[in-house]
Amino acid sequence: QVQLVESGGGLVQPGGSLTLSCEASGNIYVIYTMGWYRQAPGKRRDMVATLTHVGSTNYENSVKGRFTISRDNAKNTVSLQMNNLNPEDTAVYYCYADVLNNWSIRGDYWGQGTQVTVSS
Repeated sequence: QVQLVESGGGLVQPGGSLTLSCEASGNIYVIYTMGWYRQAPGKRRDMVATLTHVGSTNYENSVKGRFTISRDNAKNTVSLQMNNLNPEDTAVYYCYADVLNNWSIRGDYWGQGTQVTVSS
């Protein structure tokens, strides 16, 4: 089994910054893609940013230039630096990992979610 533990959410004023972090642990051989998704009330869960194990990134259009994703493959961690936040960024943010385990079984895993609220 694989566990993803997130941290770093909270309340921030418009224009402010937050950093989300996520650590994966458990039965892990390699993590192909790690990333962040978010879900606002009444909306579907959407991709925010992803980063593959070889360094390819993908960002949702509205966060390009404001958010930066990074990861430490040795530590199985991924972070999301969020700058110039606006109220539309308010959502529950979920960490995601595409994991190949030591039994050669591949699967998708999610964290429990962390709330980000942007409000004055």
